[in-house]
Formats: sequence, C-alpha cells, structure tokens
Amino acid sequence: MKTSRAQAIRSKWRKTQLLLRHQGIRPIIPETRKYNKVSLTSMLEKYKMVYVKPDGGTFGKGVMKVEQDGSQPFAYQYGEKRWEFKNVEALYKSMSKQTGNQSYLIQKGIHLLRHQKRYFDIRVMVQRNAKGTWEATGIIGRLGHPRKIVTNYHSGGKPMALEELLKSHLSPSKQVELIKKLNSLGLTIAAQLQKTYPNFRQIGLDIGLDRSFTPWILEVNTKPDPYIFNQLKDKSMYRKVLRYWRLAKEKRKMTVQDKDKDKVKEKVKVSKKAKSS
Repeated sequence: MKTSRAQAIRSKWRKTQLLLRHQGIRPIIPETRKYNKVSLTSMLEKYKMVYVKPDGGTFGKGVMKVEQDGSQPFAYQYGEKRWEFKNVEALYKSMSKQTGNQSYLIQKGIHLLRHQKRYFDIRVMVQRNAKGTWEATGIIGRLGHPRKIVTNYHSGGKPMALEELLKSHLSPSKQVELIKKLNSLGLTIAAQLQKTYPNFRQIGLDIGLDRSFTPWILEVNTKPDPYIFNQLKDKSMYRKVLRYWRLAKEKRKMTVQDKDKDKVKEKVKVSKKAKSS
C-alpha cells in the first residue's frame, strides 16, 4: 500500500522488510529478526556474534554487541561496559534490563574492516535534486570510538574521508570502483523505498565492509544528519549535501502547508453542506 507521508520512516524492521523485496539488495542485508530469547539463542548459535538494536532508535543509542565464544560462553557490550555469563538464560535476563518493554531487533554481526585497530563503516548520502531526481551527494567514513561498538558521531565516532580509511586496504583505483558501487547501491535503495514512500527526499545509508570488501547494509536512515560532512577538510561535499538537505526541508514544509489548506477547504465544504441542509 502506498502512502504520501514525507516524514522519516522510523521502524528499522519496516525498512528491512521493504528492502528484502528487492532481489538485488536482499543478499547484502544481514539476517535480521525480531528480538526475543528464542531468536537470541538461535542467532548466536548460527553466527557467534550479533547486534541487538532498538527498532526505532537513533544515534546508535541502545545498541548492544552480543558474542558467544569459547573463553566465556556468553557476553554482551553496551556503551563501554562488557558483561559475561555462563549461559544464555543469565545473558538474556541481564539484557532485558537494557531493552525493557521496547521493541528490539537482532541482526547478524559483520566483522568490519579496521583502521588503526578501530572499526569503521560508511555513510552514503542520497538526496533528490530540484528536479526530484535522486543523486548520490556524499560519502564519508565513520571511525568507531576505540572502546565502543558503534561508529555514530553522537556516540564518539569520528567522521573521516573514506579514502583515508581505505588506503591501507585498497589501491586508489579500487577505491574509485568501490565508491561508484556504493553510490549506485544508495540510488537503488532510495528507488526501492520510494515505491512505498514516494514523498521522502533523502536517505543516509550505513554500509559495513567485511574482510572480503562485501558491502553490507547495516541501516537506512530517512532523516540523516548532514552536518557530519562538515568534518571533512574539503567542504564542497558538505555544501552540496546541505543545499539538498535544505531543499528537502523546504519541500516538506510546502507539503504540510498544502495539507493544511486541504483541511481548511474540507471544513468549509462540510460547513456549507450543514448550512444548506
């Protein structure tokens, strides 16, 4: 069912289900399930490392990394703290104190590439231009905090030029190929989401590269922060992202105003009908 809503799509589960409909995208979406004790047990048994995250969370808040290994069978990290347990029952009980009554998802863990022993991922910005056509407007690396499991700027991550993070992994020509591939992926994902949500105008695609340089879709943000691009020395990318971000904001404002006008017209019609009857 299509909707005319222009606001952000908050539910990670909803976005994942929409992307899974695309055959080309499906293979690079880490297996994702709704979080409960059964899914935690089976996913850990299958992958040994998973991430548990709030369905509607932002800025990396509430994200937990959970592991099952030989030294201490079960463990999870939240923020800078790590807890270890002898069985899955104790693990789940402790994690329940963090999740509370919120809806959480559990996702296959990806062993990300590192830069100076710190994990990093990639943000691809895709936005509509003045003609309404999708463009890949920005790409940036996000270097994780040395003691945390998330890369978000708001959680201590460091935005960096992607070339700087990739230079110890790929040659300059291979970097160019990869960036083209990631930008193309961003456009494909925007087009897929647009089928159901035709009025949104920008996405921030978070991609993790594993050791084989396979791009994994970690998350799609439909209300992305443009200001992380201001951390780059070259401001040209930031200026373009911000210009398109402001355009999206203006278009959304116009959409809201049009809806308000329609509501007023409808009220006038109802009032006239009531008087005539």
